[in-house]
Amino acid sequence: MTLHSGHLPVLELNAEDYEYEMSDYEGARARWCPGCGDHSILTAVQRLLAAEQLAPENTVFVSGIGCSSRLPHYLKTYGFHGIHGRALPIATGIRLHRPDLTVFVVMGDGDCTSIGAGHWVHAMRYNLDLVVMLLDNGIYGLTKQQTSPTTPQGFRSNTQPRGSWLPPLNPLQIALGVTNASFVAQTAEWVPAHLYATLRAARQHRGLSFVRILQRCPIYSSAVYLEAVQHPANIAMLVHDDGVVVHELDKIYTNQVAHDPHDLDAARRIAGATDRVNLGVLFRDGSKPRYEETRRVPPRTQAERVALIDAELDRYAI
Repeated sequence: MTLHSGHLPVLELNAEDYEYEMSDYEGARARWCPGCGDHSILTAVQRLLAAEQLAPENTVFVSGIGCSSRLPHYLKTYGFHGIHGRALPIATGIRLHRPDLTVFVVMGDGDCTSIGAGHWVHAMRYNLDLVVMLLDNGIYGLTKQQTSPTTPQGFRSNTQPRGSWLPPLNPLQIALGVTNASFVAQTAEWVPAHLYATLRAARQHRGLSFVRILQRCPIYSSAVYLEAVQHPANIAMLVHDDGVVVHELDKIYTNQVAHDPHDLDAARRIAGATDRVNLGVLFRDGSKPRYEETRRVPPRTQAERVALIDAELDRYAI
């Protein structure tokens, strides 16, 4: 403790001694609709940040366009609100040039699996060290109820008032079919304990962690997950010591299925199941090569970065 000129005690704190709390990550007040599953996801993310003690100034959330993509606005970290479907290229650039930062990506079902599908597949293949969250409510919510790639067949929308013609795209099957995929999981926002445990497992994985989060839209697609919400017997919890185990949920979700997340063939069978909703880590393999290891960007000082920018601009001088 030291004294300043006004003789008031000033406590000198070492930054390493500071312990972050959830409130340290609270940004602007969330403006999602009441009952939106995004509220639960935001809380789980703030919980995760505090549990992992991630410094806000060294943490980045990148999003595209959609209701889910407003999440960076509600966190007191760095954030980049990109354009539709382009969150992953932005996150790739950040990760390669600033490997010291922890990078999260937030996308909706249309954002990721439609306009951003090409970026999604190749980001999975690159296997950069990212936590990628797909918030899947089966509808375009921000633009007011259009059919998305994950909309259930027969579900009516403004663009297909007689019902969706095609069977829905399965994000888990696609993710597990990508060469070099290293972590694929599924959880649900209405099971907050499982949501948090899954995100923490994803954060602790080396490589790209793809987490599909089943998320209710109370305005446009409240019926999509209604059976799973009202009848826990329709949900199977995938349990394994190297996956996610939440013991306090055992009495509610009695359908516990032992699944080794290192078994890719079993993971693919589970991903294609239609008789139940499977929550847990379907696949993980920390030995997969990461793009950072083969395509390193040399660290540069601020002065070196400015010099490189000046040199590039000088090429176009008249």
